[in-house]
Amino acid sequence: MKTSIALTAVAALAAKASAACWSQKLGYPCCSSSSAQVWFTDNDGEWGVENGDWCGIPKAESCWSQPLGYPCCTSTSTAVYTDGDGAWGIENGDWCGINGNSSQGSTPNVGNDENPVIGSQYTHSGNPFKGHKFFINPYYTAEVDAAIAQMSNSSLIAKAKKMKEYSNAIWLDTIENMNNWLERNLKTALAEQNQTGKTVLTVFVVYDLPGRDCHALASNGELLANDSDAARYKTEYIDVIEEKLKTYISQPVVLIVEPDSLANMVTNLENTPACRDSEKYYLDGHAYLIKKLGVLKHVAMYLDIGHAFWLGWDDNREKAGKVYAKVISSGSPGQVRGFASNVANYTPWEDPTLSRGPDTEWNPCPDEKRYIEAMYKDFKSAGIKSVYFIDDTSRNGHKTDRTHPGEWCNQTGVGIGARPQANPISGMDYLDAFYWVKPLGESDGTSDTSAKRYDGYCGHATAMKPAPEAGQWFQKHFEQGLENANPPF
Repeated sequence: MKTSIALTAVAALAAKASAACWSQKLGYPCCSSSSAQVWFTDNDGEWGVENGDWCGIPKAESCWSQPLGYPCCTSTSTAVYTDGDGAWGIENGDWCGINGNSSQGSTPNVGNDENPVIGSQYTHSGNPFKGHKFFINPYYTAEVDAAIAQMSNSSLIAKAKKMKEYSNAIWLDTIENMNNWLERNLKTALAEQNQTGKTVLTVFVVYDLPGRDCHALASNGELLANDSDAARYKTEYIDVIEEKLKTYISQPVVLIVEPDSLANMVTNLENTPACRDSEKYYLDGHAYLIKKLGVLKHVAMYLDIGHAFWLGWDDNREKAGKVYAKVISSGSPGQVRGFASNVANYTPWEDPTLSRGPDTEWNPCPDEKRYIEAMYKDFKSAGIKSVYFIDDTSRNGHKTDRTHPGEWCNQTGVGIGARPQANPISGMDYLDAFYWVKPLGESDGTSDTSAKRYDGYCGHATAMKPAPEAGQWFQKHFEQGLENANPPF
């Protein structure tokens, strides 16, 4: 210690703490920088001097998760998953390790079983959504908690808290996210299933085809339409999904397969070069995944069919029957349960104000109910054996302000629709479920015209602005969806 410091060790013991760090418990403030000059080192740590007083130099942050490639949690102590390594939280859209003791958040007693026992083979029989508890997506729960922290309206906060009670799909939209999310959520759902004695259904969206979203810009994927990336799709993505699903055989799983892809094959091959370039990879990718995943007894798959204002016209539905029949046949002996409609879209389930006419460009199926009724007949006529549907009702409870029913980007007037449920409509035995596939609050695409992934639809008059990139949290859109929920919270 320098003699110019007029502070002895005895006097320092009486100094007052002014900041929270390891030295506070000893009665000293924390130095303002972790790079402060070290004047003294003892068993407690490194000491500096500021404002004529000793201060504890902050220790470099480290935790058990860093060697595993994940940061330490800095703002949350809520564990949404626990395994043999420790308790995991979520910050900035990624897993983080929680040091010390952790408390369970909105999914209590779900992730405490570090090594859940995998039971005997589960086999789907009939409606895959029927008779199960729906798994609560921990990532979305964390997003909602962060959204609530930005709210001051007590009524809106109460509605937002309700959102955490309902299930939505987990999107495996990159190879990295698949590796991060698939097994962890399967394991957490299995632990809950073992603890409660009730089967727990987890719904995943398989979404990483080469040349993904060939007719849009906002949600283009990581893999390009070429042979090299097609090989990666198979070996690094589908094969890994297969491996994990083959491990966790005692629980029900539903896969929503590649939103928008086959619908693009029906309508956009002639007018969109990117779709022509992607065609063989879309078709080959579907054949591969159906062969691999469609033979698993505990897995039910639904191929995406766009929505009523995409394939609803007579000629589009007829062509769709041929395309989907061919794709399903190409994946034999794999089986497909059915089809997912309205994924990430806003088309109402029923809209009696719309009819076939100039306002709907003569679409005979101007709402989801009429669309699915028509598609059921057309797909049966096309020779497809298993024709069942689910409808995404996460954002179609309130008629939006779109000038044309085909508008799809961050629509104003959004409202949460019917809650997730099996067999929701009497007399429509082929409608397996209403389900929330697209999480409300996650943006459809950016409104920044200078952004690389800017899509013109996100700049339309009916699109809410300013909007962040696709998949990022959009607080204003989320809050409007709560306000317009139908049925209301």
